Amino acid sequence: MLETFEISCDGPGEQFRKTKSTQFECLSALPPDTTAFLILSYDGSTQDLPKGIRRLSARRNTAGYRVDAELFFLIPQKEGAPVKVPIESAALDQELTTLYRYFGGMPL
Repeated sequence: MLETFEISCDGPGEQFRKTKSTQFECLSALPPDTTAFLILSYDGSTQDLPKGIRRLSARRNTAGYRVDAELFFLIPQKEGAPVKVPIESAALDQELTTLYRYFGGMPL
């Protein structure tokens, strides 16, 4: 499943990275209008632009693995820590449910 996640992160403006031994991210550049909206709405920095991030975290447990998925915007600030804005998407939830089931998992 994690290999599939890495392979799927190959679109224009996308970058795959492994942030921890059990955490994987796909960073996406955003369209100009979305970027401008996020910078203005969250007092973001224009020097380091917001990104869309899909993150999978996997932990071994007694049943095999627990895989958690997150989708959010990360908006760097002029000062201080970046702001993390969660994204809710019924379409993404359905895609993840299909993916979990395909690999023998059970979505919660």
